[in-house]
Amino acid sequence: MSTANTTVQKVSIISDFKEITKMRLSLSVVFSAIAGYLLGAIQVDLYTLILLAFGGYFMVGASNAYNQIIEKDLDALMDRTKNRPVPAGRMSKRSAFIIATIFTILGITVLYIINERTAMYGAISIFLYTCVYTPLKTKTPLAVFVGAIPGAIPFMLGWVAARNDFGIEPGTLFALQFFWQFPHFWAIGWFLYEDYEKGGFYMLPTRKRDKGTAVQTIMYTVWTILISIIPVFGFTGDLKLSIVAGVIVFLLGLVMLYYAFKLLRHRTAKAARQLMLSSVSYITLLQIVYVVDKFIR
Repeated sequence: MSTANTTVQKVSIISDFKEITKMRLSLSVVFSAIAGYLLGAIQVDLYTLILLAFGGYFMVGASNAYNQIIEKDLDALMDRTKNRPVPAGRMSKRSAFIIATIFTILGITVLYIINERTAMYGAISIFLYTCVYTPLKTKTPLAVFVGAIPGAIPFMLGWVAARNDFGIEPGTLFALQFFWQFPHFWAIGWFLYEDYEKGGFYMLPTRKRDKGTAVQTIMYTVWTILISIIPVFGFTGDLKLSIVAGVIVFLLGLVMLYYAFKLLRHRTAKAARQLMLSSVSYITLLQIVYVVDKFIR
């Protein structure tokens, strides 16, 4: 019986660790950073790639842990978050803070080993997410704008890790992921509207599930698509995209745009969820297309 209890306890600790660092989200961020690195690398260095993967995970894990400490009482009010380790009482705020602090130190240190600029952008990301985005979430829909900055850093961070330089190329990667986040997060804010309302979060630009929000979602989707094909025209330095890859990326964007218009037409939670899923597919496939195109060109 004690062995069974120990096993359950271990499983619970592992599960809580995954939850406090939001493992799935953190891994998607690592994926973006690696894609950015592969795009920027003149010669792929496995050691740097491993450092980037761990540094990126620590960076996002720290941000998520700080976020859950700050929002403990609000998380307890919402169905989707009330079972997180801190609001559920399975983990103390002190333990969560220790994890967040260790992850911050490890993340910045590991990224610093790559180069100073990578560490700097990693530190900026943690600061903005924790100290600006999180407090603003209950005060203004502009929080999404602020949150989109740390959210857009990973794709760019990979290029900076590869080149130790910031220019038009990582700037384009940043802009692409920055604008993409608005339709992505507004879709989430739409279908989880009632739950967010319980915690006092108003994530939609008009604070309502209305035509204005849907129209803005379409506008930012269009901006995302336009930025995604800019590398085809040779304006973005070493960040290039073939015509074939550009067409594929454009078509992927049209799929997301279709669901954005569907949200405008139906304005339902189902349509918002479909847009969210299509946005995740879009950014993942886009990054794969960009990387594959570079290596087969």
